[in-house]
Amino acid sequence: MDRRHFTGTVAAAFAGVLLPGASLTAWRPRQGRSFAINPDRLNAHLKALSTFGANPQGGVSRVAFSDADRAGRAYVMDKMRTAGLDVRVDFAGNIFGRRAGTDSSLQPVVFGSHIDSVPEGGNYDGTVGSLAAIEVAQSLGEQGVRTRRPLEVVVWCNEEGGLYGSRAVSGQLTSAEMGNRAWSGKTIEEGMTFLGGSPSRIAEARRQPKDIATYLELHIEQGGILEREGLNIGIVEGIVGIRQWEVTVSGMQNHAGTTPMDQRSDALLSAARFVEMVNRLVRAEPGRQVGTVGRIQAFPGAPNVVPGRVVCSLELRDLDGAKIQRMFDAISGEAPRIGAMNGTTFVFRALHENVPAPSDPVVRAMISDTAKALGYSTRTMPSGAGHDAQAMAQIGPMGMIFIPSIGGISHSPREFSTADDIARGARVLMGAVLLADKH
Repeated sequence: MDRRHFTGTVAAAFAGVLLPGASLTAWRPRQGRSFAINPDRLNAHLKALSTFGANPQGGVSRVAFSDADRAGRAYVMDKMRTAGLDVRVDFAGNIFGRRAGTDSSLQPVVFGSHIDSVPEGGNYDGTVGSLAAIEVAQSLGEQGVRTRRPLEVVVWCNEEGGLYGSRAVSGQLTSAEMGNRAWSGKTIEEGMTFLGGSPSRIAEARRQPKDIATYLELHIEQGGILEREGLNIGIVEGIVGIRQWEVTVSGMQNHAGTTPMDQRSDALLSAARFVEMVNRLVRAEPGRQVGTVGRIQAFPGAPNVVPGRVVCSLELRDLDGAKIQRMFDAISGEAPRIGAMNGTTFVFRALHENVPAPSDPVVRAMISDTAKALGYSTRTMPSGAGHDAQAMAQIGPMGMIFIPSIGGISHSPREFSTADDIARGARVLMGAVLLADKH
């Protein structure tokens, strides 16, 4: 479908909520009409959720599979039920709240996000999209709006650890990953069980291509472009691929006082050279790619012992999966040369992969035309952060809506989006949901 045809379809879809004689571009939401949401209620829910796992810095440490995560999930399930949704937890630990449509034979429109955080994270990453989705469903119910398709609000399990819940639904989660450890200390298998899932039946959580009509996700930008340019809404063109490895550097543990400098097989020295090498090689090729060594631990970790082993992480991101592979090949190819400088070795163990995911052009048009109908300024942009939407893109059309994050700060207690920006994002989400229902 070309854009001209789609715009006509959009106008027809809005017909039920436009005033007689009004055009799509002239339409504005009014209180009591079907695109209106309750911003005070939405922001009150965000404030209440921020108490689960609250930390002294002003953010949250609601890491996946923690007691705070489970308590926060109980809160959002209660809000789903209040919104009139039928709530269930699937075998992967994902929460779904379903609202029936008038035609049960149609595939659902699925929308939502996550509520788990990074350690010492903020109050908006994931939670804005999750609670806005509940608000959209509740507002539609209060206004008596019936959709043809079923609507499913979703809160994904362990997004921050590696999209585990959504990748289970898309069929990308492997059995080898179930033993990986989350920040809570639990394995993925233990954590899913802790949240009410059933990992032994996780294959039953999978959905097939064409099982959903559309997937939509509202999220803070996690960057400063929208705020810097004074724009209201970001329309995501694609989500970067992310690959992570555990890197083990092995040398010889020895006494720090009696081992001469030229006779050391110092694993930490090789790891330090490795960090510099990753930075150098990732920056050597033009583009938006990024590479990070974000975690490093030396063993045995005593001041008077030459480290005999270091375990660190390696993460590479780009919209082009082939470029990620090229960067990894270059890094893993140079690592042995670093090791040879002082008698150490490198071993790379793949942890998991989130494949690059372009958004669907028709869904992008739904978001764009809704935002314009509301009078909001927009920009099309890539997402440098990973999201559950990239897993869902493997099984159906996907679209993402960004709102400004003040200062571009995210994964920090200083993360902040204004109440007005959050309300704008929720209205665009509602409009896109209704268009996806009619398309």
